Amino acid sequence: MTDMKRIFGFIVLCVMTVAMVVADGGGAVCTFGNRVYDFGVIKEDGGPVKHAFEFTNTGNKPLIIIEATASCGCTRPEFPTKPIQPGKKGKVVVTYSPLGRPGAFSKTVKIKTNGTEPRTTLIIEGTVTPAKSKKK
Repeated sequence: MTDMKRIFGFIVLCVMTVAMVVADGGGAVCTFGNRVYDFGVIKEDGGPVKHAFEFTNTGNKPLIIIEATASCGCTRPEFPTKPIQPGKKGKVVVTYSPLGRPGAFSKTVKIKTNGTEPRTTLIIEGTVTPAKSKKK
């Protein structure tokens, strides 16, 4: 009979643990509208270009962006440093500097969050037309 009590106790403990996990439910969820942006054709000497990737916290806990890391120095991400509450929106603004980089490009920004999907990759791409050389 003692073994039966132990087995029953173990089953009750397992059921309670599962119930607590389900009741806690989810967490923060960073949902981007788009993860890829194409600048099209831009001029090398036209200055930096920017795009804002909008996201929503579709989870039930505050979302914290821990870091955003660009694949090269020509790309700079900016992100909110305060928690994004459930149902609220935020933006990750990515700036690309085309100077000295003629030709096609594809750059990534890796986003790290406290969300249920802790890593997200954003992509910017396009083609840089070379600056016209000055003749003397």
